[in-house]
Amino acid sequence: MSFPVIGVVGGGQLARMMAPAATALGVRLRVLAEGPDVSATSAAPSTVGDYRDIEVLKAFAAEVDVVTFDHEHVPPEHLRALEAAGVNLQPGPEALQYAQDKLLMRQACDRLGLPNPAWAAVSSVADLLDFGDRTGWPVVLKTPRGGYDGKGVRVLRSPEAAESCGDWFELGFEALLAEEMVDFSRELSAQVARTPSGATASYPVVESIQTEGVCDVVTAPAPGLDGRTAHAAEAAAVALAEGLGVTGMLAVELFETPGVGPGFMVNELAMRPHNSGHWSMDGAVTGQFEQHVRAVLDLPLGSTATLGSYTVMKNYLGGANEDLYAAFPTAMATFPEAKIHAYGKSVRPGRKIGHVNVTAATPEDLVSARAAAEGAAAIISEGPQAVDQQEQP
Repeated sequence: MSFPVIGVVGGGQLARMMAPAATALGVRLRVLAEGPDVSATSAAPSTVGDYRDIEVLKAFAAEVDVVTFDHEHVPPEHLRALEAAGVNLQPGPEALQYAQDKLLMRQACDRLGLPNPAWAAVSSVADLLDFGDRTGWPVVLKTPRGGYDGKGVRVLRSPEAAESCGDWFELGFEALLAEEMVDFSRELSAQVARTPSGATASYPVVESIQTEGVCDVVTAPAPGLDGRTAHAAEAAAVALAEGLGVTGMLAVELFETPGVGPGFMVNELAMRPHNSGHWSMDGAVTGQFEQHVRAVLDLPLGSTATLGSYTVMKNYLGGANEDLYAAFPTAMATFPEAKIHAYGKSVRPGRKIGHVNVTAATPEDLVSARAAAEGAAAIISEGPQAVDQQEQP
């Protein structure tokens, strides 16, 4: 038997959803989990350990054929040490640094000639005020590392607001990232997979609706997106994957800016499967998790063709209902077209605990598909009584 073993650093829902994709291909998957009860431990054999400990990482890597990631938080110096020791890392540290550090990401986008907001590295409140005076207010201030789902981001609408940010310059970063606040019509995401051999496969550009900094609803493909903008966004994702040496899945989060440049600006990068690609599990020939497995093993990539006119993905967060499974019968009976995915997490208010996919066979079915996805998610999050509040499509 020559089937390889994939090691995933991080035990969140992304690692959990890689497991069935690997199993379907006969590939074994092991997880380095942060604790015994995190999302992926019920889906794959797991080792509990601290990804910030180089000895833990070395021991884990010795048991697998290739190491990939559920998150981007492994210290860069550890990644380089593993690479120097001959560990097969996909993606490698030279690529991952651009997903780990937003300042490096901005520099890379400029270097590759991709549309960026105006930005600067700022090391003091005085630098921040100078940037705001040059570009105009509001200004977006970000920590270069560690931010996600709206964390590590502050919107500063005036110089007075900027003057209150002194504490952020004491967080231990050499500099923070200041950006102009982009006037955008909506958020988009472009995903591409790339193998170590250099093959790429692009998914349709999707619309991503954020609520309080957290991905809420994704529609694939993005409805009404100008064809030239869609083509340019896909090309930008490929340019980043190739230019930065990314392997596995790459998600490029975008601001749509109609009439400005190619119609978009780059927001952030993620070098792993991404929330904006969960739709593909049920809406594409090859879902992003299978594609990631194929890519990190340097297998031929699968078709990214869609299975319907649109697919709607709706996240559900922790709400009033603590017994998620008790709500499944009502959600499934009310919306039999809904594909429900649960992450095995305990319920906590506002915590991302699962998602629902619904595919629209025709363009005319998009409204009802979205209603079904949102309805099923509400029932699971709030309990079976939420069905009385749903408008049936």
